[in-house]
Parts: sequence; C-alpha cells; structure tokens
Amino acid sequence: MKHILFLLLIVLMACQPKSENKKFTGAEGEIKIITLAPGHFHAALLQKTMLKQLDKKVQVYAPAGPEVDAHLALINSFNNRSENPTCWDEEVYIGDDYLTKMLNDKKGNVVILAGNNKDKTSYILQSVAAGMNVLADKPMAIDKSSFHKLEEAFELANKKDVLLYDIMTERYDILNIVNRVLMQHKELFGDIQTGTPQDPAVKLESVHHFYKLVSGKPLVRPVWYYDVMQQGEGIVDVTTHLIDLIHWKCFPETILDYKKDIRITGAKHWATPLSLSDFSKSTSATEFPDYLNKDVKDSTLFVYANGEINYQVRDVNVGISVVWNFQAPEGAGDTHSSIIKGTKASIYILQGKEQGYSPKLYIKKADQVSEADFKLHLDHVITGLKKNYDIGAQLADNGMYEIVISDKHKDGHEAHFSHVAEKFFGFLVSREMPEWEVPNMLTKYFITTEALEIARKEEK
Repeated sequence: MKHILFLLLIVLMACQPKSENKKFTGAEGEIKIITLAPGHFHAALLQKTMLKQLDKKVQVYAPAGPEVDAHLALINSFNNRSENPTCWDEEVYIGDDYLTKMLNDKKGNVVILAGNNKDKTSYILQSVAAGMNVLADKPMAIDKSSFHKLEEAFELANKKDVLLYDIMTERYDILNIVNRVLMQHKELFGDIQTGTPQDPAVKLESVHHFYKLVSGKPLVRPVWYYDVMQQGEGIVDVTTHLIDLIHWKCFPETILDYKKDIRITGAKHWATPLSLSDFSKSTSATEFPDYLNKDVKDSTLFVYANGEINYQVRDVNVGISVVWNFQAPEGAGDTHSSIIKGTKASIYILQGKEQGYSPKLYIKKADQVSEADFKLHLDHVITGLKKNYDIGAQLADNGMYEIVISDKHKDGHEAHFSHVAEKFFGFLVSREMPEWEVPNMLTKYFITTEALEIARKEEK
C-alpha cells in the first residue's frame, strides 16, 4: 500500500507544470536552502561559510534524534566561532511527517541531502517532482533499485526544469586539478595507456577510518551508519569519488554512456570487524541495535565497508579499491593513492609514510623517453602553471619529479564543499550545466551498483 501511495504522489507531482521557481540571477539571498533529514556532517559543511546568493534563513526538516541535534550543533558552532562567524537562522521542523511537511510547505528552492542513504534516492525523486533543485551528498544510489529510481529522477528533473547534482569535492583538490592539467599536455603525458584487468592503466586506492576528528572534534557516527542496508556498502560509497576523478581526469568534458562505454571485469567486497567498544566509541551507543544483529557474530560487528572494482571505460582498464579501518595510526589519517599511466609519463599521487601522510603529486617519464625531452616538456608545462599557481618541480626518488605546490593553494577537504556549492549555484543562474555531467553521474552510479551485484554473486 505504501508503495502505491508513493507512486501516486510522484505521478501527481510529475503532472504539475514546470517549476514555478523564479529564474536565478545571482542576486543576494535568492537561494533558499532546505536541509532534509541531515544525518551526515557534510550537510553542515555546506554552510561553513556564508555565500552571497544564500538566504541566511535555512529550513530544516527532520525526524527527532541525535542526527539533527548534531547537525544543528555544528551550525551553531559556525555561528559562534571567533573567526569569520556565520549568521544562519535555522527554522526547524521536527516530526515523523517531516518529508510530507517539507513537500507541502515548499519554503525553499534548493534541497540539501546528506544522511541516511536508504531513503535518499526517494527523497531526491520526490523533491524533484515537487519542482525543487537538489544538491545531494554521495552516494545518490546504493543498489540497483535506487539506481533505476535515480534515472527516473534525472528524467523528471529535465522535464521540470530543475537541476540535480552530487557533491564531488575531490575535483577541487589542487593536486587533482594539477594532475588533470598535466595529463592534457600530450607532449608530456602522451596518451593514456589501456593496460589490462590484471595491470590497470589507472589505479586508485583510498583508506578511510570510522573514528576521526572533524573540525577538531571527534566525529560521532549515527548508529545506522554501520548498517549497509541504510548507509550502503563501501563499494558503492567512497568509490563514487574515485570513479568521478578517473572520468574527470582521463576523459575531460566527455559524455560517457554506461550502456556502451563501460564493462565491469571484476568486483569483490569484504567486511571490517568492529568490537562493541569500537562501536560505542564511534556512536556513543552502549549496545548494537537489533537491526545490526544480522551482521554480528561472537560479539563482533562485521561491516561490508571494503571493496574493489575493476572495469573498462572505452578500453582503458581501471582498478579501484576502498578500505575502511576503525582508526588511523597516530599522526596518520585517511589516505589516497593514484597512478595514471601515459605513453610518455605516469602521474602519481602518494600519501604514505614516506610522504608524512600528506598527499604529494609526482610525475615519472616512460623508459623510452629521454631525460632531456621529458625535462624540457615538464619545464614548459610548469611555466604555464606558474601563471595561476605558486608551483615548481623538483627531482625526488626513483626517477620521479615531485610537483611542489604552495600550501596557500591547499584549502582542505572541508573548504571544498563551498566550492561545490558555488559551482552548483552558478549552474542555477546560467542554466548551463555541462552536457556531460548528467550522463557521467549516471555512469558512475551504474558502475558502483553493478559492481555490488557482481561482488555479492561472486561471494555465494
């Protein structure tokens, strides 16, 4: 019955005329945010700085619970910090009917979604059907069912003349930006190699931690975060960032069609064990909830947070891996490594012990390229980059050159959320989201959800 009512609601909303929202001009305060069911700190990070286009009054609709309390506390901390405080005025509605209330009130024109992923795709679809723009944290889909619903949402967004976009912060990291520029210089990088499934031309790995500090304070995870039916498995979560970076760097401004350009060659997943003590430290809960009993064995919780995907995109072989541990060693944190092999050079991002757990960008010539030619082309590219960045290149170990970038260009992960917001709000004004964005979002979520299906089948 609930499913029938949901479909009826979507049909009724879809039959309404195109969005009645006024056209955006870039005017001060014209964007009115609705934060729906915030359950992840990313929802608050979008408000870490005040942007001119944003109305300071923000609507929040959520069920009662620690998630919305934590969200409001973080916003309050932004308002009360000593340096550059914000001045958000949060108008909060708490109740089990928060979604219906939000859709009926329609007090904003941009819905922000970052929280429980089980219902996120439905929230996206219903918000779009109501004629509202949506900026959603990843992942926008965590399984095949939600992927098909996401396809429907994009089709409906086009009909309703609203925009739907996911938050891809890693595009704004200076190392990734420079990496992308280096690859576009054929005389330096050459063409991307094709590689093989066993030895991919593109390989990205990331290591994350359940327990960490955010804005200097321990991050308290919601209890549901450890339920893969609500959060999604690791293979469909952080992998979205890796896939996005691969396509953004290797196929810039290129439309990718998942039905023609993608072939998954392998996928697997495995669990991270957590003791009750670990779980309590991360969530402040004193026991496992009943819905996690399915994943508990001998008092240990097993969370399917890890995954590997191997796939081909237009014959280029790609390998990605995501690992979640409980807590990083002292002095370390989340890490990322990347290698992209070209016919004339390979480009690396490394963040291990040798780098002091701080990511560094390197380039290394191919064996058949002379040192003189390589250095000539590298110097030429660096000279061009100096017009916009404080940047240089210096010889490192193993024949690699480190691309040294001034710290003033490294504004940190949390600052990237504002960059994403500014980009999205710019799209609202111009009505010109690049034509490759939507098909490439769908391609990204096809890969993750299809890989999950394959990994589960392989395990049986």
